Amino acid sequence: MTVLFALLGGYLVGSVPFGVVLARVFGLGDLRKVGSGNIGATNVLRTGNKGAAALTLLLDALKGAVPVWIAWGYGAETAAIAGLGAVLGHCFPIWLGFRGGKGVATFLGALLALDGIAFLVFAAVWLGVAFVTGYSSLAALVASLGALAVTLVMGGWPLIAGIALVMLVALVIQRHHQNIARLRAGTESRISFGSKK
Repeated sequence: MTVLFALLGGYLVGSVPFGVVLARVFGLGDLRKVGSGNIGATNVLRTGNKGAAALTLLLDALKGAVPVWIAWGYGAETAAIAGLGAVLGHCFPIWLGFRGGKGVATFLGALLALDGIAFLVFAAVWLGVAFVTGYSSLAALVASLGALAVTLVMGGWPLIAGIALVMLVALVIQRHHQNIARLRAGTESRISFGSKK
């Protein structure tokens, strides 16, 4: 029952669409009708409001971290399940007809709360791949797999917690299926580390 409550609690926290809420608060309109229609920080940035985008990123990460921090009191399995619930909530929020974001920021927050070393690996790999290739989506995919590899190699996780971690990464990859198709077709947009973007 504790695990089920952790999953449900994580889902409800994760399903809060901060991007949509902040877009309205900042007078940016309906975020679902802007750019890609995604509810995450990247799409908020497309409105031109960097402050709203940064706040969305922070809050989306926190809604992944907070349920995990709370659930840690009941063990690693419960914490991992809470993180999975949070990412599921962001990707499939009940308040938006189960049409949400890609879950990277929420996944990153959950990862920080679950395993600080894996979080650092994710950040380092993401920066390296993004800098070399210019593809944010590819960086997120490779970094997610790298973070998972670190957690599995280091070991020490109960079976259910390990399964939840694998499911977390699988969910992030699944939510990037359109990006993967564009990467294969050579049509994925790039990011720039220069001064103009």
